[in-house]
Amino acid sequence: MQNQRRNGRASTKRPVEDEIAHLRGLDLKGLRSRWQSAFGRPAPAHLTRHLLFAVIAYRLQADRFGDLDHATRQILDRKVAKEAEPAMAARLARFDQKRTELTPGTVLVREWDRQSQRVMVLADGFAWNGRTYDSLSKVAFAITGTKWSGPRFFGLRDKEDRSAVEARP
Repeated sequence: MQNQRRNGRASTKRPVEDEIAHLRGLDLKGLRSRWQSAFGRPAPAHLTRHLLFAVIAYRLQADRFGDLDHATRQILDRKVAKEAEPAMAARLARFDQKRTELTPGTVLVREWDRQSQRVMVLADGFAWNGRTYDSLSKVAFAITGTKWSGPRFFGLRDKEDRSAVEARP
């Protein structure tokens, strides 16, 4: 047994290796109980057994041997943020991109003249009011009686596309 000082109090503890080996043998309920004693609050419900184990094992080691100093944490946080920026930007760009294809079976809904207009996407066109149209623009014209961009009428264009179109002379 080792005699260590933590928070100014002397305590008798098993070697960290033994404590981690003990954690490996705990089931989910046991790890949640250990989390409660280590952190003073219940474990987050969404954490898996593997993540509970990893966080508790890290905390045991950090408590025993010391955690990262503030400067090192800042360097690591900046590094992670710098590496994550391009990946996050690419992910957001994919998310923001307009869909060029609509899946058959999708129902587009638009309120026009106080009535809900429902258009079903078909493999070869669009169905509205018992008729089939080969483009959304033709459906928008049938609904409104004026020329519209079908994707714009049904809200399928993103804001960047709208502002680019509206900014043209």
